[in-house]
Amino acid sequence: MSRNVTVGLDGSPESLAAADWAAHEAQLRDAPLRLVHAWQWQPYVYSPLAGVSVPPVDDPQGEWAERLPRETAARLAERHPGLHISAERIPEQPVTALLAAAEEADLLVLGSRGLGGVTGFIVGSVALAVVARTERPVVLVRAGERVADDHLKGGVVLGLDLERPDGSLIGFAFEAASRRGRNLRVLHGWSLPSSYAYGGAFDLDLNAELRAQVRHNMIEVLRPWREKFPGIEVNEQAVVGSAGSHLVDASRDAALVVVGRRNRRTPVGPHIGPVTQAVLHHAAAPVAVVPHD
Repeated sequence: MSRNVTVGLDGSPESLAAADWAAHEAQLRDAPLRLVHAWQWQPYVYSPLAGVSVPPVDDPQGEWAERLPRETAARLAERHPGLHISAERIPEQPVTALLAAAEEADLLVLGSRGLGGVTGFIVGSVALAVVARTERPVVLVRAGERVADDHLKGGVVLGLDLERPDGSLIGFAFEAASRRGRNLRVLHGWSLPSSYAYGGAFDLDLNAELRAQVRHNMIEVLRPWREKFPGIEVNEQAVVGSAGSHLVDASRDAALVVVGRRNRRTPVGPHIGPVTQAVLHHAAAPVAVVPHD
């Protein structure tokens, strides 16, 4: 089945912003755009007086559910001439429908309710459930993100885990930077090994030596990707502490933040990870979550 960029619609300002972002991304990828709206029509309602289920006389919600993907597709077609766009309503619960749609896509794009400014995202239950369970990359976009202003933003920011570097995550970030003709900023958070206890924190020479070693390791991990994408300017940064807060800071001037999520399940359900969780809730730019082993 042909791959595409898929966006989930629910009529909210966030999902419409996600549709705009997805259309722009589809053009960058030279890929078709698929709009999906998950809504289950209830053809009968229970009448307590009659004691039976009867068909509703009027169903404005059903009419709206039919119009939403069609009207959104028409609006995007005007803004993006030449882009192949399909639109459909899927008679399923949102999480089920979006997980299935993601399997047929290169990228799934969803809206995320934002608080505005640098306060960050409130990730909805549907978006969070999809991010935690899908095996395809997902981008979350909040209302107010203007695709037209993308050229005013900085480059792509990647959160890198040196203990478990993953090629699919790194490759996604390099490809995103390449499509946009932007630089790539790579952040890795590190701390002194516990064997150094408290004394090492005050040893400036030791700190400098360990930081240099971490940055050297970053360069080595990224070397094959630099060679594959020689036109991309890459800036590696080894930051002290968890990378989450540093990625949030970097998002304020970024066009896209790329983070990973390991494909693993815990006794309490799918796991997203503390760094990715922090970025999802507080980033000021669209966030791509790339699942990996």
